[in-house]
Amino acid sequence: MHLFRYPTPDQIGTIIRRPQLDHQQLFTTCNAIIDDVRLRGDQAVIDCEERFDHVRLTSLAVSDDEFKAAEQLLPDSLKEAIRLAHHNIHTFHQAQSFHDITVETQPGITCSQRSVPIQSVGLYVPGGTAPLFSTVLMLATPARIAGCPHIILCTPPDAGGHVHPAILYAASIAGVTAVFKAGGVQAIAAMALGTPTIPRVHKIFGPGNQYVMAAKQIVSLDGVAIDMPAGPSEVCVIADDTARPDFIAADLLSQAEHGPDSQVLLITTSPSLLDTVQHQLDHQIAVLPRRDIAARALERSSLVLVDTVSDMVDLANDYAPEHLIIQTANYEQVARRIVNAGSVFLGPYACESAGDYASGTNHTLPTNGHATAYSGVNLDSFCRKITYQHLTPRGVRAIGPAVETMARAEHLDAHANAMTIRMKAVE
Repeated sequence: MHLFRYPTPDQIGTIIRRPQLDHQQLFTTCNAIIDDVRLRGDQAVIDCEERFDHVRLTSLAVSDDEFKAAEQLLPDSLKEAIRLAHHNIHTFHQAQSFHDITVETQPGITCSQRSVPIQSVGLYVPGGTAPLFSTVLMLATPARIAGCPHIILCTPPDAGGHVHPAILYAASIAGVTAVFKAGGVQAIAAMALGTPTIPRVHKIFGPGNQYVMAAKQIVSLDGVAIDMPAGPSEVCVIADDTARPDFIAADLLSQAEHGPDSQVLLITTSPSLLDTVQHQLDHQIAVLPRRDIAARALERSSLVLVDTVSDMVDLANDYAPEHLIIQTANYEQVARRIVNAGSVFLGPYACESAGDYASGTNHTLPTNGHATAYSGVNLDSFCRKITYQHLTPRGVRAIGPAVETMARAEHLDAHANAMTIRMKAVE
């Protein structure tokens, strides 16, 4: 990891900079696949699965028999863990329910707002080296609470053409309406464009590699909404001399094992903690099955020593991390000063893994600095707010002259006339 002791302003820019990708090459590759799916539909998806996932499929849809078999394949302990996580996620997101509002802004004028579920949503869940069945719970659970009638899921199959049974079990628990065997750019294209088998959706959710992220951004320019722009996963830890170095090293490594393009950052005011964490990293990474992946992520990550708690807070806000762990003596006070973060973990026992799986918060979060402007996935992500207004004759008299005046000042005479004829009608 890169080590910065009391960084200068110029070095701060280096610390908060994310790894750069060749976006032009990404978009060129993704556009070719998207155009192919547009032209050839299911066959293009099947061909891409053979090319990228090395499996020849005869059907893209997961059958009822496959769902039933999945439940039998999982150990009871894992099924119980999935049900516990689903309960907590459901409880937290149910509490976010929006209550319709109605306000009389003037006598005779009533304005209201109602929450309406998105009618069709598509969820993308990566498979590959880590089948993220937890992401199924994070996305499908709030979609079901919101009332989305059509919730489809795309995920890459294994070499045998099967979807991981934990993904299918989580999909059943959380209320997914259909699952399809499709991964990567071809899955995003199929959900955005629609094929004879995979229906077109109105909004696409879910994490993925750099190609999936680029594909989501491309299709978002063509009438399909996406949850958020995103990049590789990341964590930032703020710690003082009260923190446990073994906890911190474990948190950094739990993030680093996501992928070689992940990034982790430790900011501390304690020189001794910095040194001890480095020793703990060396010790803990040695026994990880994914140590090669984690080691590559650490190569693009940083350890930073600063003077004060305020310096830690300022640097964390500049970095705007996806996950922020605060391990300081006064973590609640520090947390109140955080304005840019996807999800915050308070105190020594709130490891990122808790939020990733079962605390109840959502783990689909803004990365790559987008936490300055975007929220993580929540119940509102699956809803639209529609506003209504109703005017009585008294309401027309209350605002009619103002509407006329403003419309004519903007040289929009037809706008003015639409109110003028109503004012005459109620005189």
